[in-house]
Amino acid sequence: MSSHPAAPSPATPTVPRSDGLASALTRNIDALSRRRQAEEEGASGTDRLAAAITRFAGTMAFVYVHAALVAGWIVVNAGLTPLPRFDPSFVILATVASVEAIFLSTFILISQNRAARTADRRADLDLQIGLLAEHEVTHLIKLVGDIARKLGVDDAANPELKELERTVAPEVVLERIEESAKEP
Repeated sequence: MSSHPAAPSPATPTVPRSDGLASALTRNIDALSRRRQAEEEGASGTDRLAAAITRFAGTMAFVYVHAALVAGWIVVNAGLTPLPRFDPSFVILATVASVEAIFLSTFILISQNRAARTADRRADLDLQIGLLAEHEVTHLIKLVGDIARKLGVDDAANPELKELERTVAPEVVLERIEESAKEP
């Protein structure tokens, strides 16, 4: 067995890349990009259709197409052109617009539901990473405190350290947040 220290793992490089980003940051960006692509590829046909319609409906091109169609419809049916009037009372226009609004709102809700599920998963990941980081920092504070005591360093001047050494119970924090939200 070699007494040489192990080389840094390629999974945890610390050397900045030539573009100024740390390798770990670049790796995380790439992982998130792959995850988003996998989520898109894993989406059902309905979800993809709803997303495509929602993307188009949220553009100025959609507004321009609708403005042109409605204006043309009104001009023709108001008798301002030699073309025959096919909807003089605009009932068909109102019906088409109502049905379109129903379908568009449904497609938007489908897309929002999918986005909410994705946001929930990401929030869970953020929470887990935050809890892990808090646990690690608490452990490091205890370890540094133990080292300081062993070396005879007086940390009594900083009473905050004892508080920081305490493990945080996420359930208690959540309960307190919920209690304070109920208070008037």
